Amino acid sequence: MDFLTLGIILLVIGALLILAELSVPGFFIAVPGTVLVILGIVYIFIPDIGVVPMVIITLATAVIATLAVMGFYRALAKPTLPTTTTVDKLVGKEGVVIAKVMPNSLKGKVKIDNEIWSATADKEIDVGKRVVVIKGEGVHVVVREKR
Repeated sequence: MDFLTLGIILLVIGALLILAELSVPGFFIAVPGTVLVILGIVYIFIPDIGVVPMVIITLATAVIATLAVMGFYRALAKPTLPTTTTVDKLVGKEGVVIAKVMPNSLKGKVKIDNEIWSATADKEIDVGKRVVVIKGEGVHVVVREKR
């Protein structure tokens, strides 16, 4: 097999690997695909390059392609901190009672911004009533009926 044919084969296999990576991101076959594409191009355009330069080109291409793909995926999926809600941030927010709220009991439940919180109040508040958070205590809120 001559170097031109080998170059074309490497180029095609590398391109197929890169296309597969595009269809299934995170499979990490873009690196060997990139290396094969570059080696294929080198074999096509410089068929009598020799073994030592080819090894150097292969290693350099593998390192650069690995770093580039890692950088691409790092930029693509930037880490985000989880959002947390503290009871202090709920003061003044409105919600709706989904389980009867009673004084001196944490059995009451209110829904505030699509989150469900245990609640208590100075007086009983029936299910379906709109409430306002007046303060937070630990992991529950103190509410009053909205006027």
